[in-house]
This record gives sequence, C-alpha cells and structure tokens, in this order.
Amino acid sequence: MNNEYTQLIHELLNKYRNNNEALKMKRYMRDQYDFFGIRAPQRKELVKSLIKKHGLPSEESFNNIIYELWKLPEREYQSIGLELLDRKIKRFQAEDIELLEYLIINKSWWDTVDWIASKHTGYYFQQYPENKKVITSKWIGSKNIWLQRTAILFQLKHKTLTDEELLYDYINQCLDSEEFFIKKAIGWALREYSKTNLQSVLDFVERTSLSKLSKKEALKAVKKKG
Repeated sequence: MNNEYTQLIHELLNKYRNNNEALKMKRYMRDQYDFFGIRAPQRKELVKSLIKKHGLPSEESFNNIIYELWKLPEREYQSIGLELLDRKIKRFQAEDIELLEYLIINKSWWDTVDWIASKHTGYYFQQYPENKKVITSKWIGSKNIWLQRTAILFQLKHKTLTDEELLYDYINQCLDSEEFFIKKAIGWALREYSKTNLQSVLDFVERTSLSKLSKKEALKAVKKKG
C-alpha cells in the first residue's frame, strides 16, 4: 500500500475482522470475493469515524487512493472506496469519468456497479450533460454488460429530468441481450421511471418486445398501485 490513508483503512478493517461473517458474505457473493466480514451498517460507522479522525483524502491523492482500494482483495475495500466517492460527487471534475469507468469494468458485480450507476455516474452526467450522450452511447455499444447496465441505469434517480428518448433508445439497443443483468436493468429502469411518467412507460412496454423478466420488473410499481 503506497498511501498512508489506504493503510489506515486496512488497519481499521483488520481490527474488526469477523471470519464467520466473512464466509457467509463470500458465499452470498458466489465466492467471487474475499471479505473481512464487516456488514454495511458497521462499515458505514467505521468510515464515519475514519473521516472524523483523519478527514477525507486530499484532492491530489483522492483518485489514487480509490484506484489502490480497488486493487485490494477484500470487498470492503471497494465498498469504502465508493463511500469516499459519495462524499466527492459535488466536486467531480470532467476527467473523473475515467475513474468511474475503470471502477465499472474492474471487479465488476452488481453491488459496486449499481452503486456507481445510480449515484456517481447519475450525478456526474447532471454536472456534465455535454458528456452524457457521447460517453453513454459508447457504453451501450460496448460488449461489456456492466457498461451497458450503467448506461441503462444512470438515470434511475433523475425523475422529471430523465432523458426519456435516450432511455428508450438504450433499452431498444439491448432487447436481444440474453444477459440476466441487462434484462433486470431494463425492468428496473422502467419501473423507476414509471413513478414519474406512468403512461409513457405503459405505452413503451405495450409497443416493445421486452423479455418476460424485463416486463415483469417494469410493471411492479404499477401492480403495487393497483
């Protein structure tokens, strides 16, 4: 570990290691990652105590620390990296999209990608709308399912600011995908948007050949109302 701040995180996590919980968490994540065994509520409190005592990383070292955390084996390192990023979203620079893309395509799984998609990239493209289409169109056209999922999900919290045309276009481009995570993302994005523009989503679902999974997910909020 090259950075002192990363070392502080390591010492904090190691102090609260729970091997029994670590095994459960590893099984839940299909044995893809190792864990310290620290659940989210406790991890969040540890991050708060870390920041209270040591502050946030400096602007100069911030991104390097995130990259460093991403290369470490236990999954809590990546989760803490994203919690630190939560506290930077109002200070994103235009070039920070390179960091976000790196995080999406490395150590990819739903737990990190959905966090980055709905929060970090969502906020980034509101800050830099001129970058939105050029970057997300590249993502949706890629063969990387996590970049595609992010392109579909980044507007989850945009509500009335949702670029409806872009959302529907990206969904249409992925209709032939057999990937579970793409089908699920399509349904999730439509379900969230239905809370803002129900009729538009109903019309889109009616005219579009969605998979059964996507359609079921898309109409969950509608059925709940009914």
